[in-house]
Amino acid sequence: MARVPVEPGPVFRICFVCTGNICRSPMAEAVFRRLITAGGYESRLEVSSAATGDWHVGERADARTIAALATRGYDATGHRARQFDPAWFAALDLVVVFDRGQERTLREWAGDEHAGAKVQMLLSFDESSASAEVPDPYYSDAVLFDSVLATIERASVALFRQLEPVLRQGVS
Repeated sequence: MARVPVEPGPVFRICFVCTGNICRSPMAEAVFRRLITAGGYESRLEVSSAATGDWHVGERADARTIAALATRGYDATGHRARQFDPAWFAALDLVVVFDRGQERTLREWAGDEHAGAKVQMLLSFDESSASAEVPDPYYSDAVLFDSVLATIERASVALFRQLEPVLRQGVS
């Protein structure tokens, strides 16, 4: 992907949210960080991740997440899980979730229609996806982790392609 010169402008902020912030959302964050860097949008696009639950707060990403990412050249060794705070809605432009349960939870936490509209399912950006949800690989094996990562990569690229024209124009 060629780096595009980007004029200074508003920062667009995305938070990927899954259940524990140790599998799917750290994968998406790592993938999106690479897309941001490759596109030269470090000053225009910020990405983070969080969980709906608090049981893994402070922990590293699941070892299978780290391994799956590493096989594709991503580094998530510095990741530490955290829980989403509804106060973050004010500063975020997009909150991306992986399944309907997370979507319901985040929309409830949003408090109003404007904030709730920021919550979107990741696979809604990937027209080639036959599913609406990204499966949780936590109770499975490395094969599902690799499959989930491939799904997240495709959908993240699709999302990034939708954001890129706006980023180039300097409008958020």
